[in-house]
Amino acid sequence: MAAESAAAPARPSAVAGAAPAATRAAKPVHEPAQERSRATHRRLLDAAVECLAEFGWSGSTIAVVAQRAGVSRGAAQHHFPTREDMYTAAIRHVAENRIADLRESVRRLPKGASRTEALVELLVDLYAGPSFQAALHLWVQASTDERLRERVVPLEDHVGWVAHQAALDALGADDEEPGVREIVQATLDLARGLGLAGLLTDDTRRRKHVVRTWARMVEASLNRPNDPDQAELRGT
Repeated sequence: MAAESAAAPARPSAVAGAAPAATRAAKPVHEPAQERSRATHRRLLDAAVECLAEFGWSGSTIAVVAQRAGVSRGAAQHHFPTREDMYTAAIRHVAENRIADLRESVRRLPKGASRTEALVELLVDLYAGPSFQAALHLWVQASTDERLRERVVPLEDHVGWVAHQAALDALGADDEEPGVREIVQATLDLARGLGLAGLLTDDTRRRKHVVRTWARMVEASLNRPNDPDQAELRGT
């Protein structure tokens, strides 16, 4: 019996060339699930902005957003347990993406006399379109909803600071110089006002005139005497 056991051939592997168990276990099996989760998260953020812009706060329930994103309500609530969580995250997401786009657009602008006007136009564009409409609905709801206001005020402080820094960089201005902080903030306030004016009617023609005039005032305020637009503003 002992001789027969010694002579017995070794049992072959179930699969020829199979990797050791430890090697197979090291495969990153969770990566696809994590990527799917990130993709779902992004779809929900995009859908939240679209729904808020189209339907307002009262019509943009988690179920409506989930349907737009193509996911179940349970999956949506896994990512965002409440509407406050969903919409504050969505507005932050879209605002930071648009400011990143602004910075990229600024890098592509040519130098020259018309640069400031082009910069002001880009800043005005931050407060236009569906993302601005969505933010506006969020602001209106937060004005009467204490719980939501507690979330929106810090969010707006953050987004406002990021937009202010982007505007400073775009204009090549120093915030420590007298009057610079005020002219940059006034530019952003102007942009919000033009965004509101364009919600109900096409305000394109008046907007272009306002942007051109304000750009000349910005040039004058930033003391750039070599710009032809500033010379025209002074009548020299």
